Amino acid sequence: MQACKNGRMTENQQANDAHNQAAGDRPKLALLTGLTGQDGSYLADLLLAKGYEVHGIIRRSSSFNTGRIEHLYRDPHEPNVRLRMHHGDLSDPVALTRLIYELQPDEIYHLGAQSHVRVSFEIPVYTFDITGGGTLRLLEAIRESEVNTRFYQASSSEMFGATPPPQNEATPFHPRSPYGVAKVAAYWATVNYREAYGLFAVNGILFNHESPRRGETFVTRKITRAVARIKAGIEDKLYMGNLDAERDWGYAPDFVEAMWMMLQADEPEDYVIATGEKHSVREALEVAFAHAGLAVEDHVEIDPKYFRPSEVDSLLGDASKAREKLGWEPKVRFKELIELMVDADVAALDDQLAGKVK
Repeated sequence: MQACKNGRMTENQQANDAHNQAAGDRPKLALLTGLTGQDGSYLADLLLAKGYEVHGIIRRSSSFNTGRIEHLYRDPHEPNVRLRMHHGDLSDPVALTRLIYELQPDEIYHLGAQSHVRVSFEIPVYTFDITGGGTLRLLEAIRESEVNTRFYQASSSEMFGATPPPQNEATPFHPRSPYGVAKVAAYWATVNYREAYGLFAVNGILFNHESPRRGETFVTRKITRAVARIKAGIEDKLYMGNLDAERDWGYAPDFVEAMWMMLQADEPEDYVIATGEKHSVREALEVAFAHAGLAVEDHVEIDPKYFRPSEVDSLLGDASKAREKLGWEPKVRFKELIELMVDADVAALDDQLAGKVK
């Protein structure tokens, strides 16, 4: 806690005390963007288990896109429902400001984005508008509404790009994709609003984190889903891009716990969250195929269309600060992560083939 100056409480102390008092009077209320994504669904699990009331912003769609949170859903007409969803969009600053003012959230977790790196080369303007501009709109909505809240920005290891590993909070950014560029803009917007307006706003610089809820077009899930289908005889080939790219892969439920820890701290600071181990895409293939009793060379082919115009060769995070200041440690490591994802995709396909799910 920051010391008192001239016998008076600092602005951060006053904000912390007000935050804690509000939490003591009622359940804490958290607002999430990206609720229906991998991280949003695991974070909702965590916050509900901690007694929070959770509100999520979801984009309107002509089809249901809430599969990852179906296990949490309850009819809003029932009593004591603690998960509620609101239609909204990161491109609409008026709706964002109104919702924040109406809800008066204690904590805001901004996870929503156009988050696929390879796709960002194909839709760079949209990526920058939503991934970068969406963060700025949320920060301005907090400032305009004058709500006393704590703000978490989902920053990314892709911001480091071409900077040699290992990477920590002091490492310079050199993004290599429109997604990375947009995330750098969002990062600095968060820092600026913290410094200029005194917001409790933090960046979680998360390295790659995966799970069975990962989107099917992301490389780890693409691999484990294909392994399940090849094992079942539905497919025979998996087409891949750069197998030599190295990443620091962790487990998403471990990483969302770090998000929560950042917003419970006395002072707003930015943190790298990573396992401290790096592995290549080739290694991920080998672990996944071996776990299913298959040979990589029999089923994997290279397709140049999956290469990025500018590649990020190696990412390796140094999470020493999070370990020392937050007490955070990753629990699930690389091999266990890939194998549990293979098992989950095999089980899901088995259920589908047995007619248990559609």
